[in-house]
Parts: sequence; C-alpha cells; structure tokens
Amino acid sequence: MSGGGLLVAGTTSDAGKSVVTAGICRWLVRQGVKVAPFKAQNMSLNSFVTREGAEIGRAQAMQAQACRVEPTALMNPVLLKPGGERSSQVVLMGRPVGEMSARGYHGGRQEQLLGTVLDCLERLRGTYDAVICEGAGSPAEINLRRTDIVNMGIARNAGLPVLVVGDIDRGGVFASFFGTVALLSPEDQKLVAGFLVNKFRGDVSLLEPGLEMLHGLTGRRTYGVLPFRHGLGIDEEDGLRVSLRGTVRESQVAAPVGEDVLRVAVCAVPLMSNFTDVDALAAEPGVVVRFVDRPEELADADLVVVPGTRGTVRALEWLRERGLADALRRRAAEGRPVLGICGGFQVLGEHIEDDVESRRGQVDGLGVLPVRVRFAREKTLTRPVGEALGETVEGYEIHHGVAEVLGGEAFLDGCRVGQTWGTHWHGSLESDAFRRAFLREVARAAGRRFVPAPDTSFAALREEQLDRLGDLIEQHADTDALWRLIESGAPTGLPFIPPGAPA
Repeated sequence: MSGGGLLVAGTTSDAGKSVVTAGICRWLVRQGVKVAPFKAQNMSLNSFVTREGAEIGRAQAMQAQACRVEPTALMNPVLLKPGGERSSQVVLMGRPVGEMSARGYHGGRQEQLLGTVLDCLERLRGTYDAVICEGAGSPAEINLRRTDIVNMGIARNAGLPVLVVGDIDRGGVFASFFGTVALLSPEDQKLVAGFLVNKFRGDVSLLEPGLEMLHGLTGRRTYGVLPFRHGLGIDEEDGLRVSLRGTVRESQVAAPVGEDVLRVAVCAVPLMSNFTDVDALAAEPGVVVRFVDRPEELADADLVVVPGTRGTVRALEWLRERGLADALRRRAAEGRPVLGICGGFQVLGEHIEDDVESRRGQVDGLGVLPVRVRFAREKTLTRPVGEALGETVEGYEIHHGVAEVLGGEAFLDGCRVGQTWGTHWHGSLESDAFRRAFLREVARAAGRRFVPAPDTSFAALREEQLDRLGDLIEQHADTDALWRLIESGAPTGLPFIPPGAPA
C-alpha cells in the first residue's frame, strides 16, 4: 500500500515552498512519521552528491536531513543546471545526460521523463508513511501545463492533494491565491485543497477577514499563517537570486570571541554554484560575509573566496572585465588570503582546456596557482574524506574539470601557494575543526586578532534551523487538517472557480 502524500506548490518562485516542505517534514518526523521529501524536477545551481554518487538539488538534501534520512536520487530524479540564458545541463537520476535548450526540453523531453518521475515517487511512497513533494515555480504556468511533470502534472498522475503557499511579504497574496486556482482546469482544481500564508508580519486578526473572504470565493480554507522569521532559508535553489550587497541568509553576525572581526568577500561570479559553501563561514561569530562584484570591495577583505560556477571560462572573462582578476593577482602576490573552490579553483590556475562546457579550447587562467585544468566529458561526483591543517575534512565534488597540480603544497586534492588556496571540494568548511584551523591561518596572515569560537557546530546549527522550521508548522498551521490531507487526499466537493485553464 502506498503511503500518504502532499504537493506543496507556490503562487510564485521563491514563495517559500522549499522551507515549508522542510518544515512539514521535520514536524512529521517529530511525530514518529517515516517521511521523505520529493521534487520531480529541480532547476538549481546548488547541488549535492549523495553517498551513492548521485547529484541532486541541495534543497532536497536539506529536506532529507529534515526527515532524518539519507538523501538519494529518488528524491530529485530530474535536476536542470543552467549554463546560460537558454540552455541547461539535464541530470537524470543523479547523472548528467546532456545539454538541452529550454525549447527542446519543454518540446518533448520533459514528457518522456514523466514515467521515471512517477516511478521514483511510487517507490518512495511504498517505503515511507508519507512523501512531501515540492512543486516548482507556479502550478498556473498555463504555457507549460501540457508538459508539466513537477506541479499539477504529478499531482494528477499520483492523486496528490495540493497546498498552495503564498509570500504575503511581497504583497498581492489574495489575488495570487485566487488567480492560481482560477487558471487551472477543473480536473486540476479538484486537487487544490487550500492555502498557506508565508512571511506574515503583524496581527493575524487583521488578516482573518481576508482569509474568510478567500474561503467564500474559492471554497478552500487556509491551513496556516506562518510569521516572518529572519534567517530561516534552507539552501536556496538558485544562486542567481543572491543580492550582491546582501548578507548570507539575512544572518546577524554574532560578536567575535577575539578582538577583531574577520571580513570575507565572495566574488559573485556568473552562474555561481554551491555558494552555500560560505554558509559555514557566516555561521562563525565575528565573521562577516558579503558578496561583491567590484575590485575596490576586496581592499578591506581578510579573505576573498572565488566560489564554484557552471561557467568557468565565462567567470574568468567576468573577473577580467570587472578588474577583479588583477585585484586577485595582487592579493596573491602580497600574500593576502584567497580561497578558490571548484570553478573558483580552476580560474586561479595557469590555463584551462575546455572543449566541454564553453567549448572555447585553451584559455589562460589567472596564473596564481601551478595548476592546469582539462575539462572531461565525464562528470566527477564523489564524497571525499581527507586531512588538511592537521584536521579531518569531508566534502563533495561536482565538476567536469580535471586538475593537474604541478607544484605548491598539497591541499584537499588541490594545492596551496603562500596564502592562495584551491580545491575542488565543496562543503569542506562544514568540518568544524578544519574551519577553525583555516580561519586561524587566515587571521594570522591578515594580521587580525580574530579567534574562532571553540564550540561552533555547523551540523548542530543546521539541526536547530530545521527544528525552527518544524516549530513554525507545529505552532502556526492546522496540523490535524494537514495530516488529514496527507493521509486522505483533497476534500471532495471543492468548487470550480472560473474561467479555468484556457483550452
């Protein structure tokens, strides 16, 4: 017998679907329910490698952590990794199967994947008591409905009730809720059980008349009003949404343990991927992390991070166009700390031979590390464990570039020259003891009297964050009604709201 299920859809992209899904998952697992997350198709530059060597979206990996289960490819069978404005790499069951334009994907390839997606969902539902599915964008994208496999397409085929999340902080949430339902076909509307308001500020009693009117207009109830909370975002799906002037996760920097703070500048390269690598730095008391795009913003930085990217050669061009390339070279020559991760490591090398990603052939790098990179068609997907600065380090690798290290000091399968460090390992800074040792080295080189906190546990902070999401659902949603949805499906007799989807 298949387990229960629910599809968390949204009025828009970034309405809070990932966060709500994680919160429902954590609430359920605390009730003793065996639960798993699922997202049929994800478009993201932030990805993760499972223990079996499959690449999935980081949001689904974090949702699996909310469920206290190991993430697998079943939880995100289709991952699209943008490589430009019009094309993406298609990752199927954790492995890349080629590049495809949006027209080509929605023109037929997507429909072909429906069987795979439904099979993965059914396997999860056969194993777990409940599967909480996350939609993508809006279910009312009427131009894409025919080929949809992630919103109403999967809800219809799997008989899932649908909960629509709206971000009230953006404004227009009532119109968005009503319009979402009214643009769906009668068959799709039967599955839309109701709404969940996200990011509400103020007195809920002032909102209640609107919710009652919405119920009267649609015949659908609101299952909860979640209050606005700072710093609750789990790993975002799209690095392109990062504000270059913003902080990481709206985090508030705790007071430093030592006398000085440590300033970290992250170069916001095009097609930035796995920028979540710097979250562990931002979690440290006294570490200030910001994203930058101008050379003068590197001047007062104690550490500059060049993060991963889906377009290494394009990132190189961007660094040169902005004057950041020269600033990075100067930093390296002056012995001021620079850390390159994955694509950021590759751009710091001598040259890149790329007939795979950009197809530009041989391109000169910044030349600050003795490394030559050749792009292979086969993608490296591993979960390495090693040692650096006397501490054990765990990470994960996702890259086509193969690095030939010709000198320097060994560092996490990459190298170090002076205070310039490069590695393909994502996630290394989540290893607490290594992160502290690395920050001590950076502070020494920068001349800062910064002392890492002795007890910061990044894993514990993640757990606290997921528990806070579970608390939001438990305290501000009608959990009894939610469980009835998950167990029994959408209520019968839900009215049709005209005009419905166009023919």
